[in-house]
Parts: sequence; C-alpha cells; structure tokens
Amino acid sequence: MVKIGDVELGDFPLLLAPMEDVSDPPFRALCKKQGCDMMYSEFISVEGLIRDATKSIEKLDIFDYERPIGIQIFGSNMDSMIRATEIVEEANPEVIDINFGCPVKKVVCKMAGAGILQDIPRMVKLTEAVVRATNKPVTVKTRLGWDDNSVFIEEVAERLQDVGIQALSIHGRTRKQMYKGEADWTRIGNIKKNPRIKIPIFGNGDINSPEKAALYRDTYGVDGIMIGRAAIGYPWIFREIKHYFKTGQHLPPPTIKERVDAAREHLEKSVIWKGEKLGILEMRRHYTNYFKGLQGVKAYRAQLVQANNAAMVLDLLDEVEHVYS
Repeated sequence: MVKIGDVELGDFPLLLAPMEDVSDPPFRALCKKQGCDMMYSEFISVEGLIRDATKSIEKLDIFDYERPIGIQIFGSNMDSMIRATEIVEEANPEVIDINFGCPVKKVVCKMAGAGILQDIPRMVKLTEAVVRATNKPVTVKTRLGWDDNSVFIEEVAERLQDVGIQALSIHGRTRKQMYKGEADWTRIGNIKKNPRIKIPIFGNGDINSPEKAALYRDTYGVDGIMIGRAAIGYPWIFREIKHYFKTGQHLPPPTIKERVDAAREHLEKSVIWKGEKLGILEMRRHYTNYFKGLQGVKAYRAQLVQANNAAMVLDLLDEVEHVYS
C-alpha cells in the first residue's frame, strides 16, 4: 500500500498532474470517474492567495468526490509561502504540494517553480518552512535540475525528505528541456533505488499508453505514475492503464457516445463552475483530444472552437454523436 502520510492510495497509484488551466474541478471529475487515484489542483500563486486574488482563491475549490486531493502552491518568498500554506490548510485538502518544476518563464524569472532549482539551499529552506507551517502531509513536484550541468535530483530528494516531505514527484526533464526530448526515467529510478529514500517516488513524463506505463513501472520501480498531457481530453487513459495492469489486455477505445458524453459533462461542469464565457473558452483546448482519430471531424472541431454559447456547443456535440454513431 502506497501512502502519503496517512493517505492510502492503493498498491500502485495513478496520479493526475497539476496543469494550469486544465486540472480544474470539471476536468478532475472526469479523471476521477475513470480511475485516477490522486489528483492535484492547478498550481496556485502564493502571492495571489495572500492578496485574496479571485482566480487564486477559486482554485482552492474542492469537492468530496475528488478526494484524496492535493492543492499545489508555488512561490519564492518565505513569509508568503508560510501564510499561503495556512490558507490552503483551511481548504482541507489531504495533501499540500509545492511546485518546484514549472518551467514557464514568467514563473521561473521570480525564482519560483523550476527557477528554484538554481538555488537548492533556498529550495530546502522554503520546503522546511511549509512543512513546519502545517499538519497536512507536504509533497513536492520538481524536475531533474535546471540544465544538464546541474542535475542534483539525488541530493534534492534526500534533503527534501530530511526536512519532512512525505512524497516526491519527479518530471524526468530539466528546466532547459521544457517539454522537448525524452524524459529520463533512469534518473527517477535511481532515486527510488537509493537506500536512504523512504518516501514514495512518483515518476512523471511521457506516459501516454498502457504499455509504457507497465514498462516504466517494472523497469524503474517507482511507487506510482503521474500523468499530465496524455489525460487532456482523454481521461480514459487511467482506466486503460489499470485494465492493462490487471489483465495485460487493452480495453477497446471509448465509444462515440462516451466521448460526446464526456465532452458534454466537461462543458456543463465548466459553465457551472466558471460561468458560460470562460467555461466555453477554456473547453476549446480539449476538443481535439476528445475526438482525435475520427475521420472528417476537423470541420466539427473548428465549429466547436468557434461556438460562443453553451447551447451551440451542445447542439454540435449532439450532431457529432449522431453522425459518427
């Protein structure tokens, strides 16, 4: 049984990666329904939280059906991290996660996210401060290093464990790589093999099929796998991997009805949670994957992206289901 503190996640959990403008409550609901064991919020700016910024506060929304869930924060100021941790604790997630992996320039330039990989001692101090500020289990998501010349992930894992984190998720790329090239899971596996490491180690990067999930589980010995981009518009990745683990067989792909039902549910929940205008806008990134591989669907995708009210989108989804059934 893999555990983060007292939070039980099963024998080999599948985790949903925190993704900005993606892993919100509507999307998490779909992933949970398809078998995701542990989910994380979008990452939340600690400066936004302590200033009561609406967008940051909204990201604290948690629904009981999502549990167990972690809320992820990012920042670089010690006092802000501590205060934000206290605010997050009031939202009552199972876990508080720190983002030390986001490679986006506007985050990195503030020495937050992956930017902190340029200053490991500060990374450790910030983590220790968060651990001391809460009774919740604290976890970290990070990358291998800043660039190929500063891959200090083994040292980082040991030092973060020593100050009290209770799980570590590692994306197998450096910040310099962004999302290019292949993730280096060998280095992730080396962390797990380190006899000093007692906390769960979750691997992240390039998991996009049941076969790869099984191969990387067996090859690198990690405690679980975190899935990000492969789940966008395709929450079925979780059930497909679990079925493959159990049987060695592939599930048939989702039917047209399942795809349309998922897109419809996603849209409806997004409109309820964000309002119609923003809910429709942020759904647009998902349609390509919901209907990937359907011959001639490009024209419908174009219409879905251009539709500016929920009724239009729902009518188009009904048409897609009718045409492709």
